[in-house]
Amino acid sequence: MDFKTATALRRLRLVSAPEAVSFLLLLICSVLKRTSDFNAVPVMGMVHGVLFILYVVFWADAWNRTKWKWQTAALYFVLSVLPTGGFFAERKLKRETEAGVIAARARKEGVVNV
Repeated sequence: MDFKTATALRRLRLVSAPEAVSFLLLLICSVLKRTSDFNAVPVMGMVHGVLFILYVVFWADAWNRTKWKWQTAALYFVLSVLPTGGFFAERKLKRETEAGVIAARARKEGVVNV
């Protein structure tokens, strides 16, 4: 795994958890808007919208650099539209990045011929 690919995966991983948190907060704000006088939906909507756009941009970059199969790319996209999916995406991306870095180091040191 080269540096740019690892960076693309890291960016996607770092934005996935905040995007999931903002989605959950937006859902809570939507419920509070309908049950009380508290209306933070416009603010949380914008925050979530910006984080979702960043996620999609970073997702497209990671897909381009890693050459994921379309099933893998679709999985990461579907996880972005599920309320807690970002947490699962973050965990899966962390494992994938660590495995890629370990494999790249092993190839560099000549331990494996993958």
